[in-house]
Amino acid sequence: MDMSNLKILTLGFVFFILAGLQAQDNRTLVTIDSEDITVDDFMYVYQKNNTLGDKMDKKSVDEYLDLYINFKLKVKEAEALGYDTVKAFQDELAGYRKQLAEPYFVNEQIIDELLVEAYERKKLDIRASHILIKVGPNAIPEDTLAAYNKISAARDRVLSGEDFNAVAAEISEDPSARPRKSPRGGNEIPGNGGDLGYFSVFDMVYPFENGAYNTPKGKISNPIRSDFGYHIIKVTDIIPAQGSIEAAHLFLQVPDTATEAEANAIEEEITSLYDRIIAGENFEDLVKEYSDDKGSATRGGLLPKFNVNRMVPEFIETISMMQDSGDISKPVLTSYGWHIIKLHSKTGIQPFDKVKDEMEKRLEKDSRAQKSKSVIIQDIKKEYNYKVFPEAIAEIYPLIDSSIYKGKWEVPADVNFTKSVFNLGEFSYTQQSFVEYIASNQDIAADENISEFVNKKFKEISDVKCRNYYDSKLEGKYPEFKSIVQEYRDGILLFELTNDKIWNFASKDTLGLKAYYTEHQKEFMWDERVDASIFTMFDSTYVDKVRELAASGVGNAEILEQINNDSTTIVKIERKKFQKNENNLIDSIKLKKGLSENTKVKGKVTFVHVHGKIPPETKTFDEARGLITAGYQEKLEEEWIAELRGKYIVAINEEVLNSLTN
Repeated sequence: MDMSNLKILTLGFVFFILAGLQAQDNRTLVTIDSEDITVDDFMYVYQKNNTLGDKMDKKSVDEYLDLYINFKLKVKEAEALGYDTVKAFQDELAGYRKQLAEPYFVNEQIIDELLVEAYERKKLDIRASHILIKVGPNAIPEDTLAAYNKISAARDRVLSGEDFNAVAAEISEDPSARPRKSPRGGNEIPGNGGDLGYFSVFDMVYPFENGAYNTPKGKISNPIRSDFGYHIIKVTDIIPAQGSIEAAHLFLQVPDTATEAEANAIEEEITSLYDRIIAGENFEDLVKEYSDDKGSATRGGLLPKFNVNRMVPEFIETISMMQDSGDISKPVLTSYGWHIIKLHSKTGIQPFDKVKDEMEKRLEKDSRAQKSKSVIIQDIKKEYNYKVFPEAIAEIYPLIDSSIYKGKWEVPADVNFTKSVFNLGEFSYTQQSFVEYIASNQDIAADENISEFVNKKFKEISDVKCRNYYDSKLEGKYPEFKSIVQEYRDGILLFELTNDKIWNFASKDTLGLKAYYTEHQKEFMWDERVDASIFTMFDSTYVDKVRELAASGVGNAEILEQINNDSTTIVKIERKKFQKNENNLIDSIKLKKGLSENTKVKGKVTFVHVHGKIPPETKTFDEARGLITAGYQEKLEEEWIAELRGKYIVAINEEVLNSLTN
């Protein structure tokens, strides 16, 4: 048997999870040497594997207790032999425990709410503009307040009547808001005035998305904080979800260097081409001849499928007003030039069931997934009286110099770092530990403020320590978790020791196997069998010929040689000793010597040649090896249990045991 599969079966026998079982009875039921096993320890396993439900009769309890004691004896032997100190065992158990602990760090209700929220937002595509004032997510309070005041002043200007795009071009720290030099040379690229075009759920960072989807069309949001800084958002358009779009275009480029006269000439040309299409000329033919987008021109202007965030807003705005496949737009001017668009298809919003899996995957990778983890961390901090000491953190700021930008900062040797930066329960995290963490993680960005970097590292390590602290409390806080981890531990030990002591040993002990076979030959018997050949004909024109040869006593090998040729298999013959219920065709015929009637099976003609019946006989060693190995393993197991019962003192508290069934 494949040992990996056997391991799964072994663990599977032991590990049925019974959620919600609470410790109630700590009376000692069994003592194995100095280890006390409580009623709860036994009942946890018994109730999970008891098929009789709530009924507890003395016979079933006694039988299961006997099995349970055998199991615990093997675990104790594994511990005595040091199996629990092997690194491979410790790593495997740690891996299992990590998986078992993961659900305790996820708030499923929040995940479900985020998924529903994302789908509702997915029904709409939004076009918005923003003004950005940069401030890092871990900036000191003074810098944060300065950025907030600046974005609030910008909002006041817009609300008092100033043009949003003009204010964005003046003060926004998003460089795309104002004109900038073209990488191709020539004229400047005009700024977008903060216009971000169209987007949908997951296209923007979560706080920005929240601000956009919670702001009515034409309105200005309150200041929104993201990892980039503070934003104010103006929603300029809301359209039904376009989904995945497939479209073609005829494109005439307006170069950055174009004069007014040249730009007018291009506009006249695109208008003329549009008139020709409306008059009946073929769109694809005109694209191939005139379009400046040579990449798509060979495909009749067809673009790769795209979503709203992948195209300039004027392009999307036009497509949103097109409904049917084959619709042709009027000429559309974008920052690149003029387009005539032909719609092929758009999927719109898909049913929830169809997009759920994809959305779950995106949610896992999206910043909003941190919301669930953040709630858990906040709950941990609240439960275990988390307290931070800002003054102790502030003492660290001036000690970190510019060498950190090169990854070469070292913890000063002459500074006494003894204060706590935070406490959690009985755990205290000191300045010394924190600066050592910073020294080991000098991943500061070139434009990042040192104090901001320190704050980021503090949040990072404090969250890690909170999670680790809570993780260390799981066994004490959740009895069912403790029991499951203990069972995984004992199950892995049991498997490893049994594998070495019984399974591997038995399979390699040829002398022991043969001795067991000799002692138990009567247990390895064949029932009455029939010696028969099954003929399968792939060409029915040869059936009579093959039957004639078989009836006349020609051997199977000679029949195959006469009928088949090098390139074609006409007949296939299977000869063996068949047991009852082994082959449906053999079971269906009268088992008399000679040829059976022809039978059609899946378009092929078959018949059976019965050579004779074979009375019951002893299986050879090779024929019975699997059964012999299983029997020998069982014998070794019995001997091993007897040895362990003699090695370790087992004491059952009969009074407590009787109380379980009384």
